Amino acid sequence: MTRLWNDPASFADDVVDGFVRANGRWVRRVPGGVSRSTRSAEPEVAVVIGGGSGHYPAFGGLVGPGLAHGAAMGQLFASPSAQQVESVVRASEQGRGVLLTFGNYAGDVLHFGAAQEAVRKDGIDCRTVLVTDDIFSAPPAEQHRRRGIAGDLTVFKTAGAAAAAGYGVDDVERVARAANARTRTMGVAFSGCTLPGAETPLFTVPEGRMAIGLGIHGEPGIELTDIPSAAGLAELFIRYLLGAAELPDGITARGARVVPVLNGLGSVKSEELFVVFSRVAELLEDAGVELVDPQVGEFCTSFDMAGVSLTLFWLDEELERLWLAPADTPAFRTGAVDVASLQPVTDDGGGARPAEDDALPESSEDSRRAAARIAAALEAMRLAIDDEAAELGRIDAIAGDGDHGIGMQRGTAAAAAVASSLAARGAGAQTLLERAGDAWSNRGGGTSGAIWGLILRTLGEHLGDAEHATGALVAAGLAAAKDAVTAYGKASVGDKTLVDSLVPFADTLAARVAAGDGLADAWREAAEAATAAAEATANLLPGMGRARTHGEKSLGVPDPGAVSLALIARRVHAVLDTAAAATA
Repeated sequence: MTRLWNDPASFADDVVDGFVRANGRWVRRVPGGVSRSTRSAEPEVAVVIGGGSGHYPAFGGLVGPGLAHGAAMGQLFASPSAQQVESVVRASEQGRGVLLTFGNYAGDVLHFGAAQEAVRKDGIDCRTVLVTDDIFSAPPAEQHRRRGIAGDLTVFKTAGAAAAAGYGVDDVERVARAANARTRTMGVAFSGCTLPGAETPLFTVPEGRMAIGLGIHGEPGIELTDIPSAAGLAELFIRYLLGAAELPDGITARGARVVPVLNGLGSVKSEELFVVFSRVAELLEDAGVELVDPQVGEFCTSFDMAGVSLTLFWLDEELERLWLAPADTPAFRTGAVDVASLQPVTDDGGGARPAEDDALPESSEDSRRAAARIAAALEAMRLAIDDEAAELGRIDAIAGDGDHGIGMQRGTAAAAAVASSLAARGAGAQTLLERAGDAWSNRGGGTSGAIWGLILRTLGEHLGDAEHATGALVAAGLAAAKDAVTAYGKASVGDKTLVDSLVPFADTLAARVAAGDGLADAWREAAEAATAAAEATANLLPGMGRARTHGEKSLGVPDPGAVSLALIARRVHAVLDTAAAATA
C-alpha cells in the first residue's frame, strides 16, 4: 500500500513539487505539469505527453532533450484537464508546431482534444497521435480502440528524437504513428494498488492467482490463472506477442529487429524482472528475432501494483536510428546529448492567476440570487458524492478502474469551493457556473471531469449574468448540455454511460417545464426519470469507455456515471424544493 503522504487530496501536486525540486536540471514547473528547463539552439517541434499521475516515470520523468518537451500531469489515475494540457503546450511550443501523444483513454482523448482545438485557434499547428499498444484491450482488427500502457515509451522516444533531429511537424507525426503501429504490449498483475489515503486497494487479485491483461489503472484482466514461474511468464508473453495476429503488418519474426521493454508495474523488483527477461531473450532469439537495446526496469508503473508487462517494438531503419538517438531525461538516458548547446528557459511558464481571483463581470441582482442558489446546489452535490463515494468506486471497479467515486469527490469539492467564493463576491450565474465547471474539470480530471465541466459551462452560457434564471432557461440550458455531452463524448443512450441518465433527465425537465410545472416540481420528475434510467443500466453492456472491453462483468451492476448523475439530480431537487418553499 501507499504509506507516505501529507494530504491525499494534494498528493499529485505534492509529487510534482518534489519532482521539480529534484530534477531542475531537466524540468521546470508550469501550470498543469512540467516543461523543459532548457531549449535547443534551434527551435523544435514540441512533443507534449501526459496523463494521470501515479505512473512514474510516465510522464514527467520523460521530459528532457531528445524526448518530450512537456508533460501535462493530471490527478491520480485521471487525465489532466484541457486547461492543464493547453498550459503545458503554450509553455513548451517553439513556433514549429506541436505533437500531442498519450495513451488512448476516454478522458485523455476528450481533454487533449479540447486543448488541441484551443491552441489551433491561435494558429499553433497541433497534431495528435494516440498510443494503442495493449493487445488485450481490443482485438487486432480494432487496434484504434486499444489502451496505451508501457508502449507509450517507444512512441514518445521516437517522436522526441525526430523533433531533436529537426523533423517538421508532418514527419514527427508520421514517425510517431509508425512507432505506435509497430508496438505491442501485454501485461499481467498479481495484486492491486492502493491510492494515498484509501483503506482498500482499487482492485484485488485472488491470492496465488495472476490476472492476464489487467490495465494500469486496475481495469480487469481477461482471465485469471495460477501464478507461473518466471520462465512460464516469459513463455506466456512470447506466445501472445509473437502470435501471427499480433505481429505488425509486414513483419516476420525471423530476421526482424526488436526492442524488448520489460516493465515492472510497482512492486515487482528488478531482480525478478531480470529472471523473467533471461527467458524472454532466449525465446526471442530462438524465434530468430534480433534484440536491439533491451530495456528492463520501471517505465510505466501503477503505485504499488504487483505486475509486469512486456513491450515489443518492431524496428525499421528509421525507427531504429531514432530509438538509439541520444536522450537525457530524469528517468531515461541514452547516448550523449550535447548539453553545452542547450539554453536555459527564463520565462515563468505562462502561469496565470486562478480564475476565481479575476475581476468579475457585471451581473444583475436576479442573476446574483440565482448564483447563490447554484452555489448551495453545488455544495449539496459535494455532500451527496462524499456520502456515496465508496459505493461509486465499488461499482466502477467491477468492470472499470474503481476511481469514479474519488474523481467525483475531487471535482465536486473543487466546484463547490469556487462557487462559494464567487457567490460571496457577488458573481452572476454564468460566471459562477463557468468557473466552477473549470474547477471541476481541473481537479476531477478524467472523463467525468470533462463532462461535468461541460455541463456546468453550457448551463452557465444559457443563464447569463444579467438574465432572470427562469425554469425555461434552466431547462433549455440542460437540454443544450445534453446535446453538448453527446456530441463531445460520442456516447448514445444504451452505451451504459452517464448519457443514459442525462438524456431522460434533460428531456423530462424540458417537457414538464413546457407543460407549465414550476422548476422544483419539474426537477423532481426529471430526477425520478434519471434514477430509473440509471438503475436500468444494470441490464446493459457498455459500448464506450474502459468498461467496454469487459462488458460482461458489469451485467447486473448499474453504470457509476449514470448513478452519480441521478444521485446529484435528487440532491439538487432538495435544494430547489427548499428554495421554492421559502418563496411560497
